[in-house]
Amino acid sequence: MNAWGYRTMTVTNAKCQRPDRAWPSRAALAGLAAGLLAALGSVQAATPAALAMSAQTATASGVDPARQVPGALAITDIDFKRGDGGSGQLILHFNGEGAAPDLRNTGSGVVVDVGNATLPASLARPLDVTDFATPVQRIDANRSGDGARIMLSTRGGFESMAYQSGSDYIVEVVPKASPAPVADATGTTVASTGRTERVYTGTPVTFNFQDVPVRTVLQLIAEEEGINLVASDTVTGNVTLRLVNVPWDQALDIVLRAKGLDKRRNGNVVWIAPQSEIAKYEADQQAARMATENNAELITEYIPISYGSAEDIANLLTEGSKSGRGGGSGENANQGSGFLSARGSLSFDQRTNTLLVIDIPQRVAGIRDLVNQLDKPVDQVVIEARIVVANESFARELGARFGISGASGKPGDRSTVGFGGNLDASQGNAQSRQDAIDNLEDGDTDRSPPFEITRGLITNLPSTLAGGSGSLALSILNAGHMLDVELSAMQTEGRGEILSNPRIVTSNQKEAVIKQGDQIGYLTTTGGQQGNLPNVQFKDAILQLKVTPTITADGRVFLNMDVQKDDLSGFVETGAGEVPQLSTRQVTTSVLVDDGQTVVIGGVYEFKDQNSLTKVPFLADLPVIGNLFKNRNRTKSKAELLVMVTPKVIRVAQRPQG
Repeated sequence: MNAWGYRTMTVTNAKCQRPDRAWPSRAALAGLAAGLLAALGSVQAATPAALAMSAQTATASGVDPARQVPGALAITDIDFKRGDGGSGQLILHFNGEGAAPDLRNTGSGVVVDVGNATLPASLARPLDVTDFATPVQRIDANRSGDGARIMLSTRGGFESMAYQSGSDYIVEVVPKASPAPVADATGTTVASTGRTERVYTGTPVTFNFQDVPVRTVLQLIAEEEGINLVASDTVTGNVTLRLVNVPWDQALDIVLRAKGLDKRRNGNVVWIAPQSEIAKYEADQQAARMATENNAELITEYIPISYGSAEDIANLLTEGSKSGRGGGSGENANQGSGFLSARGSLSFDQRTNTLLVIDIPQRVAGIRDLVNQLDKPVDQVVIEARIVVANESFARELGARFGISGASGKPGDRSTVGFGGNLDASQGNAQSRQDAIDNLEDGDTDRSPPFEITRGLITNLPSTLAGGSGSLALSILNAGHMLDVELSAMQTEGRGEILSNPRIVTSNQKEAVIKQGDQIGYLTTTGGQQGNLPNVQFKDAILQLKVTPTITADGRVFLNMDVQKDDLSGFVETGAGEVPQLSTRQVTTSVLVDDGQTVVIGGVYEFKDQNSLTKVPFLADLPVIGNLFKNRNRTKSKAELLVMVTPKVIRVAQRPQG
């Protein structure tokens, strides 16, 4: 109440601009002050002179009359908390309304001057708020003349904004340097803190209001951004806020939050009302819709299912409630749940694979659209597996046989030397040579051998590799004695590759199994009343591919696989007979593969190197000649198993229904 008896309100530093627009003129500010006075109403008629004086005071001095009465207001409490996105919120609680804080940014932080409110001595102390993990590190509250000054020391880049709700003044300091969020279709994003936040994309605006009606602020926002805005008659009250370069949609949310309001968008029109009013409106709308559904006429629809199962779709639409079988009427047990209304029912016929829907027209149309989306052919996948088993072996063996034997005959016989592939051939050559000498000397070609050889080897360590080994033998016959020496050597090399290439086709998310192999029979015995009875058993030596493919939304294939390959490696002798021994290779895994890409899902590499020596003690250790009393064997083997898989997606198009 001023000296003339009028109720007035002063707008301190009132402005509303975008960064690229000029400041309002003095005349515009005077007009704004006059409009605010008219909105608040007067106790008695205001004269033009009084209005002009009030506007001149508001625009020229920028000082609230409340500042001229020190001690009228006091700060009762200073609170600080962490807000969304790591922002820091300073909350100043006053003992009444009418406070006129002045906020400004400095190089080291934010300063809030309250010239018309005192600060109690108990609150004039520093506060360390580093643990809140916000840009604000420290808060210093001090008395400044007849008022108070609160300084916020910050770290890093930040943006500050302020608004007033009732007797509380809120200063929000938002960090500027933060990870760039990626907004989804709903306009939300998940920040690094894991908290879902709203992404604001409006044009930056700047507001600085002191105790301005909320409806005026909403009108300014609507005019500045060219939006259609309707405010309910129950939107009342004043607001004080200072926002610098804040997106207009965020500024609108701040104003609504400060006054307990909410908004709903319908096309290009935004409706603003108190939260309780909007909640009541939506509840009334829901009740009206339910009443309309309860009074609507029911219709019956028969929906044929082509690619799926009518039973599965019926269970999905009724959220797992009981459905009829074989044409029964499976009415939804939970009334109003699922995609049906409270009076709707759904059943299916297994023989014709058809859904039977009874409901209001809107619900039936929704179920029909949903069935059209679900009843589609499923893409198929061709899985080609290649199982490669590579073997490589090498063996080398060196052996010797050495012996001396005596014989009876003429002591004057000549010496004879015979060479052959082995001892038998070498001895035959020596005997033939001796017979030829005797025949030439005596002229008797039918003469029988003059002596008989009885041979006995001292050592017998030949090579024993399968397939026969090469040998070289020497026999020396002299004066009735024969010296036998045979050297044998063997080297074998083997390389082999076994390639298995199973292929299988299956639908998306359907398990498929392909198996090929042999059953190996073997005989066992079981005890009975009449003794042991023979019993034939079988073991499977198979190649098996078991796979469940899942086609992802981005066109790749996720495979759950089990690959098994068995080979017969030999037989094991038991008391009841021979039992087959199998070599099993198996891979069980899950892998994500691109369409048409080949991936190696498993591999085993085995290497074996073995050396063995058989010898005669003492004699084998003699230099040079000791090699005649040794047998050396060296074996090397390598085996490698590779399992490769290539999935190929077969797209299946839906045929148009005739």
